[in-house]
Amino acid sequence: MSRIIDKSAVAIATWFGSGYAPKAPGTVGTLAALPFVWVLGHFVESHLVLQAASVACITLIALFVTARTEAHWKLHDDPRIVIDEVAGITAALVWFPFDWMHVILGFVIFRILDIWKPWPIGYIDEEIPGAAGTVLDDVFAGLVTGLILYLTLHHQY
Repeated sequence: MSRIIDKSAVAIATWFGSGYAPKAPGTVGTLAALPFVWVLGHFVESHLVLQAASVACITLIALFVTARTEAHWKLHDDPRIVIDEVAGITAALVWFPFDWMHVILGFVIFRILDIWKPWPIGYIDEEIPGAAGTVLDDVFAGLVTGLILYLTLHHQY
């Protein structure tokens, strides 16, 4: 049973193989997450509580499968683990209509924040140990991305 759980955790942590991309696995994983975000968005559209719950659920799943995969591989924050990008881009986009403007801007802003890791994203990545550090920096980058999208596209000054 433990072996099945480990294999399932690895499959989800690598977002069904997208994390094995030879170049830029985080970017590939983020792109591979977009159909998931699109489908999820249709179920939680315009329901703030459901949107927040979906971000919480994918974050909890990401924490579990990342912890399990890191223990199985005996590696921390391995680039093949891209479920953190899935949780992050979900946290960025689930609040908005799934249209080209939101998706492209959200994708670009999220990837910049995830790669550059400005404070406090970098602090979370460096100072929080284990799966929590691996996942929560991306979730926070996603939430910051969502805030930037809101302020630039939806906020009336």
